[in-house]
Amino acid sequence: MSRFALLLLFAGVSFGQKKPITLDALRELAQERDVPGAARWAPDGKTFVFQQGKILKLYMPEKKGAKTIVSLDALDAAAAKPAADGPMEWINRRARTGGIEWLPDGKSLLETVNGDIFLIHAGNGRWEQITKTDVAEIDPKPSPDGKRIAFRRGSDLYTLEIETRKETRLTSDGSATLLNGGLDWVYPEEIGLSTAFWWAPDSQSVAYLQFDTSREPLFPHEDLLKMHAIFEPQRYPQAGQNNAEVRLGVVQAGGGTTHWFDVGDTRNASLIARVGWLPGSKSLYVIRTNRVQNRLEAFAIEVEPGSVTTLFRESDPYWINLKGDLQFLKDGRHFLWTSERDGYRHIYLYSNDGKDVKQLTRGNWEVNAVEGVDEARGRVFYSSSEPTHLERQLYSIDVGGTNQRRISEEAGMHSISMGQTGAYYLDTISSLTSPPVTKLHSGDGKELAVYREADRRLDEFEFLRPEIVRFQGADGTPLYGLFIKPAGYQSGKKYPVVVMVYGGPDAALPVRNAWVGAGLEQVLAHRGYVVWHAENRGGAGRGHAFETPIYHKLGINELADQVAGVKYLVSLGFADPQRIGITGWSYGGFMTANALLNAADVFHAGFAGAPVTNWLNYDTIYTERYMGLPSEDPDGYAATALAPHAANLRGKLLLAHNFEDDNVLFQNTLQLANALQAADKQFELMVYPQKTHTVTGAASNQMNELMLEFFDRNLK
Repeated sequence: MSRFALLLLFAGVSFGQKKPITLDALRELAQERDVPGAARWAPDGKTFVFQQGKILKLYMPEKKGAKTIVSLDALDAAAAKPAADGPMEWINRRARTGGIEWLPDGKSLLETVNGDIFLIHAGNGRWEQITKTDVAEIDPKPSPDGKRIAFRRGSDLYTLEIETRKETRLTSDGSATLLNGGLDWVYPEEIGLSTAFWWAPDSQSVAYLQFDTSREPLFPHEDLLKMHAIFEPQRYPQAGQNNAEVRLGVVQAGGGTTHWFDVGDTRNASLIARVGWLPGSKSLYVIRTNRVQNRLEAFAIEVEPGSVTTLFRESDPYWINLKGDLQFLKDGRHFLWTSERDGYRHIYLYSNDGKDVKQLTRGNWEVNAVEGVDEARGRVFYSSSEPTHLERQLYSIDVGGTNQRRISEEAGMHSISMGQTGAYYLDTISSLTSPPVTKLHSGDGKELAVYREADRRLDEFEFLRPEIVRFQGADGTPLYGLFIKPAGYQSGKKYPVVVMVYGGPDAALPVRNAWVGAGLEQVLAHRGYVVWHAENRGGAGRGHAFETPIYHKLGINELADQVAGVKYLVSLGFADPQRIGITGWSYGGFMTANALLNAADVFHAGFAGAPVTNWLNYDTIYTERYMGLPSEDPDGYAATALAPHAANLRGKLLLAHNFEDDNVLFQNTLQLANALQAADKQFELMVYPQKTHTVTGAASNQMNELMLEFFDRNLK
């Protein structure tokens, strides 16, 4: 071969080589792409708006394209921008504060920008500023007739007439602890209630919840970054402590006296999980659970004279997983509801008086969500795990429970965004081998256009393919695992392992036929680690019986299944059983510390982020659902606490936590650190000053580097 040919050969090899995925690569790939954002469908389901950068656009499926409505920079410049000084206000991340809301005519939109409300005309992009105040207007909602807006300012409710700009204050007794139409911290976090006021269908009145948080305990957060410490207490009820007292009332849209209704003892005995109006504006519905959430009752309250009618009841020996809300059909006589009453989540059709009920779907698989309803054709669209719990597919079924049809075709995970009428939908599809791409479809499933192209930037990097395997859990339950072999893998060589874990209830199982993408898994694999994810009992998506072994013993059966997963991985021959690491955040942090303390012969190094270390420290609604009340099962709480096992530590443990974490309180890490010190055990600790549950921004880069250095130091 000539010297020139050799040069060409080596040049071709060099040109074709792909780059390793490193932390620098992750930072590069994390830079925002100029791509279309999430869809906000118009009331007729035939168009939607989305944001691309700072531009608001209107997408027209019939034309398979979009047009610009307005630049949000202009609205941002006009907004009053409420002052950000003062102590932190602990508003839950899942509480609705604003965003885009269509008016019922489908011609105009409300948009909240920097705390002010703007009206945008979708046809020509003209906009009007509805409010301009130094206090934020929160969660604005247009009335069903499109004439008024209801919103919250501070701790009180207001309405505003769009045409005249006349403002009416509906409540006047709001305070820091009395929230009219506002939520406390724990309700949106753990029961999915994101708003606390609702327009009547006739636009004449507003129903709202009043949260009295004065008896909820204060947790004493402090901002220590200022010259002088700032006291920033958070109302945070820990297991067994007082919840907020919640009242339900109705007030006229033009103002007046609130009419209150009895919804039970919400401080000690019950939770108000859902509220809304029945069609016709004469009655409200309420979904209430008992405090430990193993009994649920849906009932209707007639506004005048306040009489109560039961719609349905459910109970469970363990707990009830609450998903979604009542979805009323336009016939004015029926609603849809999903329930696990037969062991798997399925769709039920009820009459509005609760007397008639029909199960529409059934089988040993889960309905993930009702995605939409085409009432003209009598079809219900839903996503489910019917083929396999490793995937999500789109189906439809007639309202009568017949003619079930699978609509999506490609294997993998389908995430659906559908217009209200079912005329069109967006399907974001991915698999282990294909990055997410979002496509526009008509209601019959026909693909019309690509809305958001797949991100091909990863093509220049060496993406290490994950593999799915099946193994048996601690009790013989079939479980699935996913591993990524290290870059440059050589048969016969044994590699260190990093187990990535979450492991908690009410969370999707970690092994799916879905795009893993560029993340820490890839970085670890490129640094020479086998990366391992494993299912454990307690996770959501495989039926209620798969979840319930964790009841009153969080962390015990989950850890047993994770140990079984590691032993299976070792049996494949390429994982070194003496170099097993584990990492996770939140419940995953709990599982990581749990593994180092209670399976010390299996796990040798753990990076535990924001761990719960004693379930007495965590919030009421989540903890009591799975552990019961501390007064009724003190032994269960004691058995799952980690500090008493501090002396078991043999491996290397690094704890990381935000000092002002509003979800898993820093108290957890400090208590475990204290116990480890008392037991004369060496460990490492990194504290971050952020006021969130996760570490973000530049600090997250530092944390990732810290984690990699920790595993390199202890597993290589």
